[in-house]
Amino acid sequence: MFFNEDEKHLIIQDYFSSGKTKTEIWKKYTGQSQEHGYLLRWMRQLGYGDCNSSKKPNLVSNMIYMPKENNKEHRSESFENLELKRKIEKLERQLKDAEMKALAYSTMIDIAEKELKISIKKKHNTKPFKK
Repeated sequence: MFFNEDEKHLIIQDYFSSGKTKTEIWKKYTGQSQEHGYLLRWMRQLGYGDCNSSKKPNLVSNMIYMPKENNKEHRSESFENLELKRKIEKLERQLKDAEMKALAYSTMIDIAEKELKISIKKKHNTKPFKK
């Protein structure tokens, strides 16, 4: 997983503010169930201090690494953009899976029609059955 520094800050801030576990936060942003210590490593790299003792960042040392635009609107927009990007990626994966599934079904029907010599697909000009 590649995240730029701003995205890492946003993910860590979400961890601090949400009260969720690191694993829950990792799954939210990556879809993976195991975090493998990435968040703790990022916190150390970005100057959040001793992250094991509490969920409060060391803001004094973190000020060096914080973006100059420190207003909440910018951060919330970036956070929303990050969430939207993740949702788009997830939906694109789901679309690709659905397209592959449709192709597999179509291929399966074509093979069944050819080998069993029976008509499975509906003909376009047929009228519905009336009782």
